[in-house]
Amino acid sequence: MDAIVKMLEKHQPFFEKISRNIYLQAIKDGFLGCMPIVLTSSIFLLIATLPGVVGITLPQPLIDWCNKLYNFTMGVMGIMVAGTTAKNFTASMNRRMPAGKVLNDGSTMVAAQCSMLLLAVTQFTTKFNGSELSVFDCTSMGTRGLFSAYIAAFITVWVYKFCVSRDLTIKLPKEVPGAIAQNFRDIIPFGGAVIICGIIDVIVRNLMGVPFSELLIKLLSPLFTAAETYPGLILIQAATAFFWFIGVHGPSIVQPGIDPIRLANQAENLQVLLAGGHPAHSLTFNMSLVGEFGGTGATFIVPLLLILFMKSKQLKAVGKASIVPVAFAVNEPLLFGAPMILNPYMLIPFVAAGCVNVSVAKFFIDNVGMNGFSFVVPWATPAPIGIFITTNFQLIALVFVAIIILLDAIIYLPFLKAYDKLLCDQEAERAAELGLESDGAATIAASTSAPAVEQATAAVEPTAAAADSKPVADQPEPAADASAKKDVDGLKVLVLCAGAGTSAMLANAIKEGAAQTGENIASSAGAYGQHTAIMDQYDVIVLAPQVRSYYNDMKADTDRLGIKLLAPRGKEYIDLTRDPAGAIKWLRENLD
Repeated sequence: MDAIVKMLEKHQPFFEKISRNIYLQAIKDGFLGCMPIVLTSSIFLLIATLPGVVGITLPQPLIDWCNKLYNFTMGVMGIMVAGTTAKNFTASMNRRMPAGKVLNDGSTMVAAQCSMLLLAVTQFTTKFNGSELSVFDCTSMGTRGLFSAYIAAFITVWVYKFCVSRDLTIKLPKEVPGAIAQNFRDIIPFGGAVIICGIIDVIVRNLMGVPFSELLIKLLSPLFTAAETYPGLILIQAATAFFWFIGVHGPSIVQPGIDPIRLANQAENLQVLLAGGHPAHSLTFNMSLVGEFGGTGATFIVPLLLILFMKSKQLKAVGKASIVPVAFAVNEPLLFGAPMILNPYMLIPFVAAGCVNVSVAKFFIDNVGMNGFSFVVPWATPAPIGIFITTNFQLIALVFVAIIILLDAIIYLPFLKAYDKLLCDQEAERAAELGLESDGAATIAASTSAPAVEQATAAVEPTAAAADSKPVADQPEPAADASAKKDVDGLKVLVLCAGAGTSAMLANAIKEGAAQTGENIASSAGAYGQHTAIMDQYDVIVLAPQVRSYYNDMKADTDRLGIKLLAPRGKEYIDLTRDPAGAIKWLRENLD
């Protein structure tokens, strides 16, 4: 097993390079920017349907109003994603533009939305109250048009890059105000992007008789069907866990490619549920509540196993520290504290538990009558509660939750016991070296990491390949920037992670530490990819371990803005979240 882990470690830079692919980043960050639409729209439908579960009938006008709010939010999801994807793709492209040439992300955002409408929406005429109306078919404006949204975004930004790089823009005299001149500079690339997508639309409609968005769905439908089989679900879940195990944030690689179909399936499940049928899609957005039950690796039950069944003080301490965050799907304290990432003892259960969970979920949906997930709930919702809600409050869902908790415990316990024995032996050896009894060994183990843990932790950090193909881990930690503010008074700190959960842990620790020490320090948490518009308001940006692979891209931006960039390693980061005063000390040391 050690040999396998070492082999995987050697290929870590390659997987990191995949995670930093600008297309995957743009899709992920663009989708993340539209998450308020997804979550808010589901709230409206919950309001309309929840009373019916307990026998309460709402007035029809209120139900219609809630449905209208859903249709005008989730129903235009595709248009919005086209814009946010283009905006994020523009930010990545600007890092690769020649000096002095910049793409206007506001213009690319609008151009992509217009282009998406051309690729996905059909216009026709109909009669209403005796009058002839020109109307749009809204079917592909929502989740059904997400693939068209991505293609429109990428075409748009590439057209802008082509035009701006070659100065194919309208130039006005220097006396013209900059904002007005920019509008004219954007005319040619804007028109080029719209015309290209319009030509694609004409060709596809004339040759195939369907809109481009429908052609995409037909071409990809065999893949969608295969992805919803047992092997497909297992492969998706195994890949997500495998990438995280080797230190690469798995969801960032796997989910961008399947989010459109997951969200479309969940929306279809919802329509079937509202029509009184049985939602049958298992590959849905909230299947992550099952596959990542308590975080990637299905670790919901693991903290409790550590507390109840482990003898090592180290594992007991990790269990106590992680039980609350893991309940809300923030399992980095467990991943880096045990550690589980790149720990040979944890490879099999870390990958297998989620695969078993999604297989059982599909069986329950196909054969036991459990509803496929319909209402979208936030990823940080405690999984048992989220599963109960998104299945429309079915009691069978609670039985399902109990079964997967038991199965996950059975999968993890033997491997945890074996790892626990190793740590106990090492604790005893350390105690013997210091001439202490076994109780003393436990005390030592609680305050220091065992050698094997140190070795594993040293390897868990995401080490993305830099522009020169040199992993971040192989580069020296950056010296303090000349522009960094060494006086912490009035310091503003932004902590970034993949979804703002892990970053909130350190941001809160910094706030608490500032209150304890009387320092005037403000800290905020955010998600990587949603930071570009606000990062210039901060003096320091801290990357959590799960997004440390983006260090080089972020460094280019922070150097340009004169911001200090810090990227603590996994165990160090978790230790800082538990030590508010230590977090302030760490900030001071890294600003000197």
